[in-house]
Amino acid sequence: MKKSEPDDSQSASELISKRITELGDWRGETLARVRELIRQADPDVVEEWKWMGTPVWSHDGIICTGESYKDKVKLTFMKGASLQDPVHLFNASLDGNARRAIDIHEGERIDESDFMTLIRQAVAFNSAGKSKAPKKVTS
Repeated sequence: MKKSEPDDSQSASELISKRITELGDWRGETLARVRELIRQADPDVVEEWKWMGTPVWSHDGIICTGESYKDKVKLTFMKGASLQDPVHLFNASLDGNARRAIDIHEGERIDESDFMTLIRQAVAFNSAGKSKAPKKVTS
């Protein structure tokens, strides 16, 4: 699969949509669904296209990235180590001091309500601009 190349005439949102279409399989469907959930959780989210073709969702800083690999879709939360994750959505990059990730493999689903709560918590953390996570955000 050829990755979408940046084009000055295309917005980040258009490039993300193009990537989803190019994937054309469960990874595209998964990326499209998490994108929809992110937008529902934070209607003010900003979509960006960074690092040679990585979808990024931001609000007062990066919330998460959405990368597609042969065997998974990886959602990396830049400040995930500072977020509360009582239901253990994070299942990758658990040893770092800052990032945490959610790897979604073919046939797997994440709890949508819990995921949206995590997105809202990441937005609140970014907006607070503090070194510790705010109180747990409920849906």
